Amino acid sequence: SDLRQMFATKSVENIQFLPFLTTDVNNLSWLGYGCLKQDWTLIAVNTIGAALQTLYILTYLYYSPAKVCGDPAWVHVGGGAVTLALTNLPLPQGPVLLRSLLLLAVLAAGYGYFTLLVADTRIRLARLGLFCSVFTISMYLSPLADLAKIIRSKSTCCLSFPLTVTTFLASTSWTLYGLQLHDPYITVPNMPGIVTSVVRFWLFWRYPPGQDKPYRPLHA
Repeated sequence: SDLRQMFATKSVENIQFLPFLTTDVNNLSWLGYGCLKQDWTLIAVNTIGAALQTLYILTYLYYSPAKVCGDPAWVHVGGGAVTLALTNLPLPQGPVLLRSLLLLAVLAAGYGYFTLLVADTRIRLARLGLFCSVFTISMYLSPLADLAKIIRSKSTCCLSFPLTVTTFLASTSWTLYGLQLHDPYITVPNMPGIVTSVVRFWLFWRYPPGQDKPYRPLHA
């Protein structure tokens, strides 16, 4: 829905960038875990997820407020200097671009660590699985702070019921898949997703959508 809104309005107003970034890191991390484990289910699902999140990030960067860089650049050609005017060259907003570059740096550092410094495949798989688990748990638990606003306001207008249902189904599916494989790195991190979804269902039952309150939408 956020992607459709960006295309429709050609703007990123009221759309948060951080969820796209963290979800992309999560998908790429699980993709690496799936490749290392040779699990084609993990590979297929997270390849699609990473591709979509990367598309969201590129779209966000394209429609984010840009600033014009008008400083000239000096390029030395044949011993002489030629001035290139960089006026009207749009650059993405500073914090957004910085976070994107930070993502690339984290991915490069992670790839170097797990491929160059950890030689044993079993140890590499265990450490990468632990990293993926911790990151996924933190993503599921991060919206809990926003739930306090809902309880205080007694309104669920800032929650998405379809997103809650999707999160519940996805978390339950991955938990059952992890149990089937006897893989705690898949099972354990998805359990908080089930718990937080149940809490959201209870909030929808306790505070049915009705009166709108001036709160910004929450993201999973």
